[in-house]
Amino acid sequence: MARLPGQIDLAKSEAILDAALAVMVERGISAPMEEIARRAGVSKQTIYNHYGSKAELVRALTARRVHELVAPLATEEGVADPARALAGFARVLLGKLLNDRSSAFLRVAMMGAIEAPELGRAVWEAGPRTSRRRLAEFLDMETRAGRLACPDPWQAAEFFAGMVVGSYQTAALLGVDRPLTDEMVEQVATEAAARFMRAYAPLDPPPRGEAARSAGGG
Repeated sequence: MARLPGQIDLAKSEAILDAALAVMVERGISAPMEEIARRAGVSKQTIYNHYGSKAELVRALTARRVHELVAPLATEEGVADPARALAGFARVLLGKLLNDRSSAFLRVAMMGAIEAPELGRAVWEAGPRTSRRRLAEFLDMETRAGRLACPDPWQAAEFFAGMVVGSYQTAALLGVDRPLTDEMVEQVATEAAARFMRAYAPLDPPPRGEAARSAGGG
């Protein structure tokens, strides 16, 4: 079937996003679109046809990262067991901090936001703001199901994310080597989830059978 005008295939889209990440890490968030296009093996017009602007390209690149981050919150197992979902969220979040390219992108985005505030807003809105919103929605859903008691899901989402990243994010942004082994990541993720669950435990949690039925929508 023929593609609609301006539509490109998934492989080409991924190539553009991969190239954008590589080029922006090397040259800053204001890197020229010509170089991104050259690295992706497409024309500059192809990028504009698909994304419309540099800000939208940055937004799409950031959204791809967030999709991976919030994936544990969307599984049936995670819905039925919020501690499991929160630990999964924490593992991915810490993994992003350990990824040199991921940390470098956030670093150059913060630096570039001074000269191009619209790009900084795109990163913020598609990144931290969206991930916190998705986490807050998950916490609100779990609260309504009786598995948690979060009177302010947005605030609780901020508390949980802050508990996970701690000073590791600051070290990553500063380029300071603060290694986290796989065992340490697992320990931080599970401990943060456990502490959060204790802090926001409902007074009258639903029976296990009722929790399972609620998770399945039955």
